[in-house]
Amino acid sequence: QVQLTENGGGSVESGGSLSLSCVISGDLDRIYYMGWFRQGLGGEREGVAIIGTTHGTTYYADSVKGRFTISRDKDKNTVYLEMSRLKPEDTDMYYCVATRKIGFRLERPSDFGYWGQGTRVTVSS
Repeated sequence: QVQLTENGGGSVESGGSLSLSCVISGDLDRIYYMGWFRQGLGGEREGVAIIGTTHGTTYYADSVKGRFTISRDKDKNTVYLEMSRLKPEDTDMYYCVATRKIGFRLERPSDFGYWGQGTRVTVSS
């Protein structure tokens, strides 16, 4: 079993910054990728940013490129998401995700078998 525990989030005004973190625990064997998805009320899940746990390669949704930065601390089994220049449309529940799949697509939430409970990010205009 794999457990994902998110921290961070909250409320901020447009243009502000927030940070999220996610600690992964349990059976970490062959966890190849971790990252973040988001989902609005009644909306679809959108891949935000993913990082390779071994090589550290990063992948971003076009909507957040240049504003969000994903990173990892292998010793702490933690993934971070630094969000800057936040916009009201970034308001969502943010979920930490992990997968044992070697390949994935940001457009395919089903590629990620492990999900955290989610943390809310609210950006006011």
